[in-house]
Amino acid sequence: MVKPIHLDEQLCFSIYKAQKQFNHFYAQALAPFKLTYPQYITLLSLYEHGTMSVKEVGQTLALDSGTLTPLMKRLEKDGWITRKRSAVDERRVDVSLTAKALSLRDEIYEHVGSCVSAIDLSHDEFEAVKTGVDNVDAKLTAAITQPTR
Repeated sequence: MVKPIHLDEQLCFSIYKAQKQFNHFYAQALAPFKLTYPQYITLLSLYEHGTMSVKEVGQTLALDSGTLTPLMKRLEKDGWITRKRSAVDERRVDVSLTAKALSLRDEIYEHVGSCVSAIDLSHDEFEAVKTGVDNVDAKLTAAITQPTR
């Protein structure tokens, strides 16, 4: 007999529930800036790496162009980024932060950085959870990319 699958025993369900809670937290934390979570992580990537091509941003965030293009159009419309064709390769579109994005960086960091303290995780707990989730992600990626038997 096959063992029944109980929802509360599923790792995927635990991660799903936690992800929903993160979405609620970030919706509140980012509301003063009128940013969505995908827009926020796009800005984080640009804060970290500087000007990048649209393709590089997509690779960094694991987002496809169908998701990234409207997201970037909105960020540009709202004054967070500029997009411009590369002078070296006109097929390449470079994305840069605006003065607005740069001036609000520390305020965003401070406002959103409260997440870890809000959930009352010690540094060691934080590192253990992050390492565990990163490990699950790597194992899922490997499992998905393996040919079926």
